[in-house]
Amino acid sequence: MRSFKVDQLPVCVYPDQAAMAAAVTSDVHTYLMELQAAQPAIRAILATGNSQIAFLNALVAKGGIDWSRVTLFHMDEYLGISADHSASFRLYMRERVEKKVGPAAFHYLEGDALEPIAECERYEMLLKEAPIDLCCMGVGENGHIAFNDPPVANFLDKRWVKLVKLDDDCKTQQVNEGHFPDLETVPKYALTLTIPALVSARKVVCVAPETRKSRAIKSALDGPVSTQCPASYLRNVPSATMYLDENSAVLLNPRPNH
Repeated sequence: MRSFKVDQLPVCVYPDQAAMAAAVTSDVHTYLMELQAAQPAIRAILATGNSQIAFLNALVAKGGIDWSRVTLFHMDEYLGISADHSASFRLYMRERVEKKVGPAAFHYLEGDALEPIAECERYEMLLKEAPIDLCCMGVGENGHIAFNDPPVANFLDKRWVKLVKLDDDCKTQQVNEGHFPDLETVPKYALTLTIPALVSARKVVCVAPETRKSRAIKSALDGPVSTQCPASYLRNVPSATMYLDENSAVLLNPRPNH
């Protein structure tokens, strides 16, 4: 592993995705065990996406965590699709996490709610009931975090959950990952946690492996802090750490290891 810091953000680069997932799992598990010993309840936000699967699989398989004391949230959901749709993030989390660990609660964003704005308000109230201890996120190929694509990202957003239009790069990624057959079938809108909501967590973990993320990672770490690459904001977040593999880090400017 090699590591360096970009502004306030520690970055850890591992030889491959398996090594990276093992390291993230170990770090998150240690943190959750410390919280478990220090407080009666834990609140965490988890991310979906193909790049998160290895980490989530390893975390739920690791023993020691009393999940009955953990309340979970997720980051986003497509507008208008049901909880049983194959691309639904509720389905992703229900199958990969909730059914396996039995948390105290898993609060879901209802993408097919009859009143989407009211749903955003409901979810924001749930998030703000108590501090968020942990946020585990990824980075999209266009640099998004959650569904904060460049055209809608706002580092100073007063809302914690909002309705957004997805940009074409984001929709293309969903097709390429196999979630939808073509661009026309990808929903045009989604509900998403905003950037202030994500980085409110006491600990933020960004897991971003794979070559297809390398351009976004270069923009995030070597470019300016800008909504043109929303993930770049993590450089301003003292509680965040970014985990990469050599494939996602391949385009980065050389930096001394420390």
